[in-house]
Amino acid sequence: MASLTNLWTLFQYFILGIVQGITEPIPVSSSGHLIIARELFNIEASGLSFEIFVNFASLLAVMLIYRQDIVRLIVNTWKFLFKGDRTVKNDFMFVVYLIIATIPVGIIGVLFGDVLGEVLSGTNVVGITLLITALFLWLIRNLQGRKQDGEISTKDAVIVGFAQAVATTPGISRSGATIVASMLVGMKKETALRFSFLLYIPVSLGTGILEIPEIVQDPAMGQLWAPYLLAFITTFVASYFGLKLFMNVMRQGKLEYFAYYCVAVGLLVLFFL
Repeated sequence: MASLTNLWTLFQYFILGIVQGITEPIPVSSSGHLIIARELFNIEASGLSFEIFVNFASLLAVMLIYRQDIVRLIVNTWKFLFKGDRTVKNDFMFVVYLIIATIPVGIIGVLFGDVLGEVLSGTNVVGITLLITALFLWLIRNLQGRKQDGEISTKDAVIVGFAQAVATTPGISRSGATIVASMLVGMKKETALRFSFLLYIPVSLGTGILEIPEIVQDPAMGQLWAPYLLAFITTFVASYFGLKLFMNVMRQGKLEYFAYYCVAVGLLVLFFL
């Protein structure tokens, strides 16, 4: 009987890993989907430590896909700051704008992170915010921006940063909010996509570092190390292919597919959960 219970627990966390991995990069809200999955499968993964743990797996997948951009930005920022190479100023400014865009969510996270996670974690909230996500994805579905990496402004970075702060609400997609904001300020799809996911890196890293004590002290980490590890691996693989899928959909200009999905899931959650 115990072995069956263990297998069921592994299966539950495998599902959570799949859900987190696929929904983190695409604009449908991973936090909202985790709440839905927990409700459907009656999984007791309470607190933020599990979400932060699997978010780190998604972060590694994003860094793997954008590894060339990351290396280029680090190298060129070093060249600009310490070697005075003006030819790489655009890359340096891109990093500056990523830092600026990180500030709003950092402030919101420090001041209200725990409260938002607890108060706004109900399925009704997720259903409503998924519908809001769908509306904004629908509104920008045909936008064709002109701004490339070197044409982003401080104002653009601030707007995208506040959009990311709004996405701390479960059901509001982080990638969706930042891409919607990026395209509304005129960025090209490729630039909006790159800015959104490179922006995910400092936010996810910072959150993970700040929450290390909570993760270490969480008794579930010791009791459920095998399910957590399975969820971590599953999340990494699913995030990698989820982001590849999203990049392909963006290239094809089919963002409305995600709007339809968010409407369907949002309505199902409101009426049946």
